Amino acid sequence: MMSRFLRLLREAAAPVALFIFVLIAWEIATVIGKIPKYLLPAPTAVLSAAVDDWRQLASATYRTAAAAVCGFGLSVVIGTLAGCVFSQSRLIRSSFYPYAIFLQTVPMIAIAPLIVIWFGFGFQSVVVVSFVISLFPVLANATAGLTAIDPDLFELFRLYRATRWQVLLKLRLPHAVPYLLAGAKTAAGLAVIGAIVGEFFAGHGTQQFGLGYLVLQGKDHFKLPVLFAAVAASTLLGVLVFGTVSIVGATILRRWNDPPADR
Repeated sequence: MMSRFLRLLREAAAPVALFIFVLIAWEIATVIGKIPKYLLPAPTAVLSAAVDDWRQLASATYRTAAAAVCGFGLSVVIGTLAGCVFSQSRLIRSSFYPYAIFLQTVPMIAIAPLIVIWFGFGFQSVVVVSFVISLFPVLANATAGLTAIDPDLFELFRLYRATRWQVLLKLRLPHAVPYLLAGAKTAAGLAVIGAIVGEFFAGHGTQQFGLGYLVLQGKDHFKLPVLFAAVAASTLLGVLVFGTVSIVGATILRRWNDPPADR
């Protein structure tokens, strides 16, 4: 445990040192160059804005986190279920999978107005946008993991007269676990991005709002310290969500791949 902790410290030392160097250089540049706050606020000004408006910033971060987690959860559940359906029929897969790709390639700015019309302004529309953006990685990885099975294993299950459900639950799904976890890691980051993008379109006009609305508010009122504080909170939220999913996935994979102890 201690050796792992020391290894993590060594790996984190370089990026942390670079981050501190950038902050110092940024602060010095704004002071020496006398750059106005409405163009580029100094890190100390951003920190001051975050401290002054910490209640609003914390509430917005919680709101965005809740929407991202809901969108991510929906993408994992629906993406996995859709992958299970796709794995059962080549015809179904070839018929529906191109539309999943199409949904991924359509710019969100083009369909966001429709989501607002259908679901209205507020939390539910933000969750829908987060779900749409984060769905494809789960669906693609689930489909790949559920279909990339060794033919010899299929023959073995046929030899023992396994039903379609038994093949799905005891062969396809266990084989797809690493694929699903890889897709979930990608979807976790996209869910946060989707929640913030959703708040650009559907998060305003309500009493409660998230980080995306704070970013727009900071831009519209030239409150760049607030904008930068919201961006920093968004970044930290994305790292937290991605890191949590990565740690959970690594734990599951480690236990999944460990051979059972001899008794």
